[in-house]
Amino acid sequence: MSSPSKRREMDLMKLMMSDYKVEMINDGMQEFYVHFHGPAESPYHGGVWKLRVELPDAYPYKSPSIGFVNKIYHPNVDEMSGSVCLDVINQTWSPMFDLVNVFEVFLPQLLLYPNASDPLNGEAAALLMRDKTSYEQRVKEYCEKYAKAEDVGGLPEEKSSDEELSEDEYDSGDDDMAAGPVDP
Repeated sequence: MSSPSKRREMDLMKLMMSDYKVEMINDGMQEFYVHFHGPAESPYHGGVWKLRVELPDAYPYKSPSIGFVNKIYHPNVDEMSGSVCLDVINQTWSPMFDLVNVFEVFLPQLLLYPNASDPLNGEAAALLMRDKTSYEQRVKEYCEKYAKAEDVGGLPEEKSSDEELSEDEYDSGDDDMAAGPVDP
């Protein structure tokens, strides 16, 4: 069945040709990061988030898995894991949707219209229902602390143990180096 892989390739290329920065993870087309900017009409404006996207083998018939890498304060995003609770991705996904829809429509709608009645972050949901002004202030604090554009490129999550040394680094001639981490 080559249809899902062709579609995955086409959707990924379409996303890469849009205004989003896409960073591949490993060599396949199933895992990648996308840099996402907060919508202009929201308290998330000015924030930039790195989202990890995983496409299942059955994509587009099965929805992508989306999670925030850097912290975001939102009722429908788990603060610790970055998991997103969004019906259109989790329950009502259709092969008619593509990756560009996720980043141009679904995620901006999620940030603009949080659903406090179905929270993954109960504290954010309670604050939104109790005091919207304080909620928006907390969102802005998180944007300033965790979602600055200059910080997104160098998030700790980006470094992986899968990174291999190039031949030049490997053959550096430092045969007397200890095997293992060196304490500073």
